[in-house]
Amino acid sequence: MNDSMTSAFGRPSSSGRGGRHPSRMDAWISTLDHSLKTLAGVAPMSRPTPVAQQPDEALSEEQRRESAALMRVNHVGEICAQALYRAQAMTTRDEDLRQHLEHAAQEELDHLAWTAERLQALNDRPSLLNPLWYAGAFAIGTAAGWVGDRVSLGFVVETERQVEAHLDSHLTRLPAGDHSSRAIVAQMMAEEVEHADAARARGAVELPAPIKGLMRLAAKVMTTTAHRI
Repeated sequence: MNDSMTSAFGRPSSSGRGGRHPSRMDAWISTLDHSLKTLAGVAPMSRPTPVAQQPDEALSEEQRRESAALMRVNHVGEICAQALYRAQAMTTRDEDLRQHLEHAAQEELDHLAWTAERLQALNDRPSLLNPLWYAGAFAIGTAAGWVGDRVSLGFVVETERQVEAHLDSHLTRLPAGDHSSRAIVAQMMAEEVEHADAARARGAVELPAPIKGLMRLAAKVMTTTAHRI
């Protein structure tokens, strides 16, 4: 995308018309617009869905339900990732970090589209509580961003670390014949590791153990609920 075009958040770049830098109001409006599109399921993917090396096998109804439940949980995770990254990018005053977070958010947006597409293929639906999950993650990202960039990046590292573990468990739990879901989860997991490594390289602080524990508890509540609702 060239400099005269909008950024990943839809904000005009600094080299756009008149060289105007985006205002805080611009950022809030753009973030609100993106939030509505995310929750409405209309955010487009920039890369094609990962393709399995072999065709899917026929799934029993029980296997289909399990695959769909796990992909619904993954879809919720990507809803939360959008909220977290968008809030952090909106609150940072470091333009280089903002661009980095926007790039990561775009990759997560692809994950969101992939999981939504797979849910549709499995004849199932996203979580009915997505607005709640988005609001909670957005609040966390905003609070972390206000505390400081290194703390904000620390949340990225810990979040991605937990997501990596939970995606790894899904590779064990997904039906062996559901190769399409497995290909998506494997690609997502590889990119979550990259996001954590990049945040660590930018100076992320190690979060205190109680904060990590609360994040694990919140994730457990979210994944257990989203598995069913």
